[in-house]
Amino acid sequence: MLQHKKILLGITGSIAAYKSALLARELQRRGAVVRVVMTPSATEFITPLTLATLTGHQVYSDFTENKDSGEWTNHVELGLWGDAFLIAPATAQTLSAMVSGTCDNFLMAVHLSSRCPVIVAPAMDLDMFQHSATQANLQTLQNRGVPIIEPDSGALASGLEGKGRMAEPEAIADWMEDWLQKQAPLNGKKVVITAGPTHEPIDAVRFIGNRSSGKMGFALAQELQSAGADVHLIAGPVQLTAPAGVQVTHVETAVEMHKAAMVAFAQADIGIATAAVADYRAKTVISNKLHRDEMPPAIELEENPDILADWGKYKKNGQFLVGFALETDQGEDSAKLKLKRKNLDFIVLNSTMDPGAGFGTDTNKISIFEKNGKSHIFELKSKAAVAQDITKLIMTLLPQ
Repeated sequence: MLQHKKILLGITGSIAAYKSALLARELQRRGAVVRVVMTPSATEFITPLTLATLTGHQVYSDFTENKDSGEWTNHVELGLWGDAFLIAPATAQTLSAMVSGTCDNFLMAVHLSSRCPVIVAPAMDLDMFQHSATQANLQTLQNRGVPIIEPDSGALASGLEGKGRMAEPEAIADWMEDWLQKQAPLNGKKVVITAGPTHEPIDAVRFIGNRSSGKMGFALAQELQSAGADVHLIAGPVQLTAPAGVQVTHVETAVEMHKAAMVAFAQADIGIATAAVADYRAKTVISNKLHRDEMPPAIELEENPDILADWGKYKKNGQFLVGFALETDQGEDSAKLKLKRKNLDFIVLNSTMDPGAGFGTDTNKISIFEKNGKSHIFELKSKAAVAQDITKLIMTLLPQ
């Protein structure tokens, strides 16, 4: 999937530009965020309004469009924004300009400013495509690391038959999915994440539980999937929707979560335990609802299995293990003890003492302690941003 991928779509002056509207929709349907840059000649084939309506973003085609707002560096900002810059259709003129470094329109300025990969989908008439100059330009671009989405053969706008038709939107979207997946830093890695609380039943309606929302675990699932990982989320009772493409196993109790987690971790490269698992459960569970006068003055408890400890116990060479510690004080000593005792690679500490951190919030303030003694202290951030920080550290420390 292209979930959350930022794709900058460049459109140049070709009759195939009409397909770009369909391409933008197809990329969005697969989860991508799409913004559009056009050459002036492209606007004669399809209007910026059409593409702005489809993508929900302003379309850029001229340096002077935003002169009143003082936005003269949009080409730089757009070049830094995308995960990929897809030029489709790419005319013979555009290919030549890319080779020579010509910067005579807004799209080419974005091209020269881009730090992300640039991909081209050529579109032109048969003889233009076969011309030695065009083929030399394509070869030069490939030598520079620019991937080429080969055009199709078939009926051309000139009435001729042959190779030069821009690939169909669905085929381009398929190509982008496959290519971006291969470029992802965690491509091929399997990750299992536990998230949310567990509910330990007392009777048919009551349970032992906690206030965990699961938001941190779900944010990590999304971020790790975006980095190319194959993510399996084992979630307790939460009111959240998992990112598209993430495998989800729903559980209620600690015993159920333990069983699912041990099976998944045996096949995983990375285990991340964000779940707030109940330490104890009722020794006897009543099948019906207990009325007030039937409630015992004390509930006999028995210990639940420790998922993170068992992951650490059965951890194999090459597996990477991350734990979380929520404390009601600063908790650094407790977190470091847990790090060592449970055989973790690093532990993430957060404290309910910090405003905006802990259960149920959309923000978190964390400290990370590595097994080698290094520590990382972070400010209060959104849980999505915290997930990015954790993912970056995993990618840095993960055994190759």
